[in-house]
Amino acid sequence: MDSDTKLYLERAENELRLSEIIMRISLDQNLQLKTFEAGKTDTYFSSVISHAYYSIFYTAKAYLIIKGIITKAPEEHKKTFDEFKKLVEKGVVDRELLKLYEEVLVKAEKLLGIFKVEKKKRGSFTYQRIAQANLEPAKESLENAKTFHKNIYDLCE
Repeated sequence: MDSDTKLYLERAENELRLSEIIMRISLDQNLQLKTFEAGKTDTYFSSVISHAYYSIFYTAKAYLIIKGIITKAPEEHKKTFDEFKKLVEKGVVDRELLKLYEEVLVKAEKLLGIFKVEKKKRGSFTYQRIAQANLEPAKESLENAKTFHKNIYDLCE
């Protein structure tokens, strides 16, 4: 494994761990109040989704490097997704992993406006609901990131 691949995988793991930490903070009011002096209703589920997405993004970049594919700005996120999708369409990568990537990508786009929505996806917007309502999408994004990272990491070794 070359150094760039290793660095992207380490960054992906860091984003995944941060997503898990933020989830724990959001779910534990005592921790929020005592350690961080946060408000009683504070949650950070949108950040869980965001960091889960970045874990998937960096994992995908690491795998693309192994395949000799380098993506760079501008539109690095779109290019990375498109190149990963091509590998799925060629049968190199399992289609289920692309679905995980797409699902987290859509959530991240809605919450952060990271970039314009791909074909067949809903228009970009910000959630118009209370933060606690994002708990289920955050849990799903975290699980998707764990599954994606584990499977692609195994392919990278």
